[in-house]
Amino acid sequence: MSTKILIADDEPNILISLEFLMKREGYEVLLARDGQEAIDTILRERPALVLLDVMMPVKTGFDVCHEVRNNEALQATRILMLTAKGRDTDVAKGLALGADAYMTKPFSTRDLVQKVREMLEPSA
Repeated sequence: MSTKILIADDEPNILISLEFLMKREGYEVLLARDGQEAIDTILRERPALVLLDVMMPVKTGFDVCHEVRNNEALQATRILMLTAKGRDTDVAKGLALGADAYMTKPFSTRDLVQKVREMLEPSA
């Protein structure tokens, strides 16, 4: 059974390219176009990892991260924030809210795939 990854981003081109990239790597891919859809999908599907954009309609990535971290049932969900907001304060806020990692756009697809693999490897 392949590992589920949720890609939450309101930019269609990013969704399409990340979906292609992650499927090529053998992951089962779920998509969300806003923060509320991301929360609903996480609760329903329990993905192992969420690639989470910060600036989205309805709820921000920060809101989603906060909700996931405050839900006991979702503690195992890994969160990688992908965002154009790369200021130190934004990174610090994302990590403080419980994101496992933070990558700023634009990012190299090779770096992203490597980061996803690292985050999904069982802890040795």
